[in-house]
Amino acid sequence: MSGPGVHELQNVDWSRLPRPENDGAAGHLRGATVADIALAATDGSAVSLASLTGRTVLYIYPMTAKPGVALPDGWDDIPGARGCTPQSCAFRDHHAELLHAGAAQVFGLSTQTPDDQREAANRLHLPFALLSDADLRFAAAMGLPSMTVADAVLLRRMTLIIFDGRVEHVFYPVWPPDRNAAEVLEWLKVHRT
Repeated sequence: MSGPGVHELQNVDWSRLPRPENDGAAGHLRGATVADIALAATDGSAVSLASLTGRTVLYIYPMTAKPGVALPDGWDDIPGARGCTPQSCAFRDHHAELLHAGAAQVFGLSTQTPDDQREAANRLHLPFALLSDADLRFAAAMGLPSMTVADAVLLRRMTLIIFDGRVEHVFYPVWPPDRNAAEVLEWLKVHRT
């Protein structure tokens, strides 16, 4: 079985995929203090989201597929699983606008390894770092909604707006993923500090 090509990863018919429902699993995050845990970043640094000042946009996603590598069986049947590449590309394309609207920094986060994150960041030409929570320390400390797919714990898709170490706003569930960056941008414009 061959994996998806680049075209299939970026062009998705969202109407053919199951929409995620709000199960309340992220309800505790708004107002939460961000865990002070260093996360490996694709630029070689270690980032503690708790120590950053200003507004941080953190989009969280299950897993970025690699061209030519098969997705887990049944991937498209899992509500909200598909769409990590389109979501990352949308944040890439809106990056300058997000910063102009008040974001001090933008990051993507998944439980994939630092090497997998680096491959995705390079392939997608992301102007920001992706963070790895491969050991699930941040996910556990924050109580992030997760799912197990093919024996791997993956995070459910959401976006957190963090302001000076505290979660200010939560986008959950995120659907469709390719529109999330535009939704975050509109939120930032309305909530300028």
